[in-house]
Amino acid sequence: MHCLARLCLFLFLLVGWVVPVAAQTPAGGSSNTKAQKAYEEGIKQVQGRNFEKALLAFQDAVKRDTAFAEAHLQAANLFRILQKEEEAYQHYRRGLTQRELKPSGYADYFNFAELAFARGQYEEAETFYGHFLKFGRKNTKQAQVATQQLKNISFAQKAIKAPVNFNPKALGDQVNQFRLQYSPVLTTDQQALLFTARQGSGPNDDEDLYLVYRKEGAWQTPVSVSEAINTELNEGAASLSGDGRVLVFTSCNRPDSYGSCDLYISYREGQEWSKPKNMGRTVNTASWDSQPSLSADGRTIYFASNRKGGQGGEDIWVTKQQEDGTWSIPVNMGPTINTPGRENSPFLHASGNTLYLATDGREGMGGLDLFKVDRQKDGWGTPQNMGYPLNTHRDESSIFISPDNKTGYYSGQLAGTGKVEVALLQFEVPEVWKGKTVSSFAQGRVFDAQTKKPLKATVQVYDLDSAGVITQQVSSDGTSGEYTIVLNQKQRYALYVTAPGHVLESRHISATSTTEPLALDFYLQPLSKGAKAVLSNIFFDTGKAELRPESQTELDKLFQFLRSNPKIKVEIAGHTDNVGQAAANQKLSEARAQAVVAYLVKKGAPASLFQAKGYGQTQPAAPNTSEENRQLNRRIELRIL
Repeated sequence: MHCLARLCLFLFLLVGWVVPVAAQTPAGGSSNTKAQKAYEEGIKQVQGRNFEKALLAFQDAVKRDTAFAEAHLQAANLFRILQKEEEAYQHYRRGLTQRELKPSGYADYFNFAELAFARGQYEEAETFYGHFLKFGRKNTKQAQVATQQLKNISFAQKAIKAPVNFNPKALGDQVNQFRLQYSPVLTTDQQALLFTARQGSGPNDDEDLYLVYRKEGAWQTPVSVSEAINTELNEGAASLSGDGRVLVFTSCNRPDSYGSCDLYISYREGQEWSKPKNMGRTVNTASWDSQPSLSADGRTIYFASNRKGGQGGEDIWVTKQQEDGTWSIPVNMGPTINTPGRENSPFLHASGNTLYLATDGREGMGGLDLFKVDRQKDGWGTPQNMGYPLNTHRDESSIFISPDNKTGYYSGQLAGTGKVEVALLQFEVPEVWKGKTVSSFAQGRVFDAQTKKPLKATVQVYDLDSAGVITQQVSSDGTSGEYTIVLNQKQRYALYVTAPGHVLESRHISATSTTEPLALDFYLQPLSKGAKAVLSNIFFDTGKAELRPESQTELDKLFQFLRSNPKIKVEIAGHTDNVGQAAANQKLSEARAQAVVAYLVKKGAPASLFQAKGYGQTQPAAPNTSEENRQLNRRIELRIL
């Protein structure tokens, strides 16, 4: 038996296709004697399990009689079994339009409807799903599928009549140099683009990761992300942290793999990437684990997996980095996000407040559609289909929306463009696709205040309006001192920078409606007598010494700093501007310093560590010539004694 015939026999048994037990002239036979004879020969060959000859016979029959419905349908079934869907579709179409409706044809109606739907032929699919539901068996899986597909068809028809204004454009030949390039991810500043590429479109072509940088507004030539990462094996479906210094990607069937495909992680210091490490048995399983999306600070990963314990075939899972650097056991996002269908290709917006994903488990255009879902106070909302023409009857996946919600990136097919089959494209983001929150960012460097050398420091960002809630934590680059953090519009932040052997630094940031990035450098004072730091996030009402609630974050960070450095003693100093009477300002500055010390002592710090002192208006940090300068002068300072 030919290898192809053995494959057909397996598929034949799998789908349970039934043919007559003996050759006979069907009710829908042909008056063309030679066509009828060829048809009967095809039935005979099917009974003998010689599917290749059977298919040739049926094709001969319809060639001799193009209106021979039964021969078309027999050929269609064989082509469907051989997974030649286009040929199957055409033969079903010709056969069913030539034959009257009858109950025994319900299987053909379903098969044709499925093929029509997969091609975006919604009206044909709607008609024949209807025929199937009329004649087919009720309470079956196929009946459930047909019912759901009719809902999808209704959605698709409405979506096509109300298209989203979406005009993608290829990034250009400078970037699209490969036959296939896909899964674009950008850094927060949008100056570096990571993507997966293959030189060929065959299943054995190598898959690697590439970076392309933007200079003076123009994308440069893509380069391999690193020799430490790209190998003769496949590396793809990757994600970058907002600062471009944490990389998580997918690789399959490596010697250190736990199963099908696993997640690997690498860190960049200077210009060098570390050797990728399998993320371990806590994160990876023997199942398919792939398509990661990193949060902006690189400490949370959303990814797709078909592991046990999910809602369906493929689900979105989440793992978070713990204080000790390990990763938590992944948690399924639950039925709010996941369905009994497939969910994959997650992308978390830089703000952390909007998630994009692909799924075929909700009403859509067909195949995998892209959906958008916003974070609510009590969790995630309901995913919303992003509509037509982004979504079609084909599979769609892997979208990226910039932090400022202005520019989107994705991969799409190009027709008539030479060797490029799938290219990277960009588009202006329609209003309905924008993330819930507009984000900007702050970038800068961290230095030692004395040596002026770059420092590897921890940069933490807290939401001032949610006491104690940390929104980001990143490390500055030990080689350059560089760091990047995301800032969401209309939020107030407390920013803390710490490094071993140095005094902590803090800043207060109120993100306005602007999307312009901030430049913030830090010079950390070594822990030595006289070293100072302004405590920027301690707040009092005008003329009062009672600590406001949003001061708690800063006070708790100060307590942690003191506990980490138990041998030091500090002065807590209060300062004011020159508005009002000098004597009153002196008294107010003393009371505020004492309020800070009282909080720390109550929390557990020894009173002997502190000296509270008020300086009133005598030591301005800036001339009292503007409200901005006067605000700088109204401050609490820490000084090492």
